[in-house]
Amino acid sequence: MFTEAQLYSPVTRESDGDVTVHLCDDHPGINDEDYRARRNAIAALALDYQPGNPVPHIDYTDDEQQVWRIASAELARKHEAYACREVREAAARLALPHEHIPQLDEVSRYLRPLTGFRYVPAAGLVPLREFFGSFADRTFHSTQYLRHHSAPLYTPEPDAIHEIIGHANQLASPRFAGLYETVGAAVARLETDVALKFLADVFWFSLEFGVVREDGEIRCYGAGLLSSYGEIEEFRQATLRPLDVARMGTISYDITHYQPVLFCADSVDQLVDVLGEFFATMDDDTPARLGRSTHSIS
Repeated sequence: MFTEAQLYSPVTRESDGDVTVHLCDDHPGINDEDYRARRNAIAALALDYQPGNPVPHIDYTDDEQQVWRIASAELARKHEAYACREVREAAARLALPHEHIPQLDEVSRYLRPLTGFRYVPAAGLVPLREFFGSFADRTFHSTQYLRHHSAPLYTPEPDAIHEIIGHANQLASPRFAGLYETVGAAVARLETDVALKFLADVFWFSLEFGVVREDGEIRCYGAGLLSSYGEIEEFRQATLRPLDVARMGTISYDITHYQPVLFCADSVDQLVDVLGEFFATMDDDTPARLGRSTHSIS
């Protein structure tokens, strides 16, 4: 099962400074000592990064470059068939390279003239408050590692292909970038974990796994779908529900499987209006208020 949505591999640093990425038992690279050492080294660079310093450059291997070339070419074809117009046009303006893995400062250089976003390195999972909060400064935390070369179209965890091909193509759209910034501003107002989780779930069912009706078809705009070779073929088999932030923030879901329920906007205009209003006005009381509303109509 292919999914971009599983948890990042945990990263730990010992008292002696050694960094270890703890791959899951069924990870394609679990028995590849070179790959595991490579992951540890890339994670260490991200952990050592300090804001304001140059973003660490990764000297990508031939295997890693080949993984990028394969995934980039295949996903570009999928986007033409399944991505919404807003994403396709943004991707054309961004013009990510297909023949080499872009360094994070290269991605930033492409994005800044379009929407002002920049990329900074992450070793793995970034705490929700820090990850979403950074959007207010038009900053995106991104991993730099690549999936194992034995499975270029599969990954059990988000990697640079998800972060760049998924999110950067989305962030190249001024309208989507504006939503991200509004998410970041909302996080600054939230004090409770319940509210933060509610925001994260709405983000999940929209900017990660959102779909939209366009020209009589269902097309995707969510970064999780845009970067998933498998799920981008399957999302139109999901049960589609109308755009509804109350239900998006309360529905249960399993991040380790293809999403069986997706929320579909009638247009990009509608999703920008609805999500923009929600993120711009959300506060700590929103989950309870919308929960009461959902209960009253169910």
